Amino acid sequence: QVQLVESGGGLVQAGGSLRLSCAASGRTFSNYAMGWFRQAPGKEREFVASINWSGGRTYYADSVKGRFTISRDNAKNTVYLQMNSLKPEDTAVYYCAAKFTGSRSYYYTEGYDYDYWGQGTQVTVSS
Repeated sequence: QVQLVESGGGLVQAGGSLRLSCAASGRTFSNYAMGWFRQAPGKEREFVASINWSGGRTYYADSVKGRFTISRDNAKNTVYLQMNSLKPEDTAVYYCAAKFTGSRSYYYTEGYDYDYWGQGTQVTVSS
């Protein structure tokens, strides 16, 4: 089992920044690709960003490309999502997720690919 705990959400004005963190425990963190997803009220969950086990490969949804950056620190068992130039449409509950890959350099963009999920952290962007 892998436990994931997100933090760093909050209320921010449009144009502002937040950094989300997701702390993992339970298994060897570097064996897992990680992803961030979000779900706004009344909408389906959507992919935001993903990163492979080493951090060498990343992938972003078009809606956040150039504004968000995913990174990880395997020594700290933590994945981050730096969010800049936030827009009201970024308002959602943000979830991190983990997918076992071993040493394969894969990343994943579909929620059903992931094995473990955090409880989510709320991000609200005011206009």
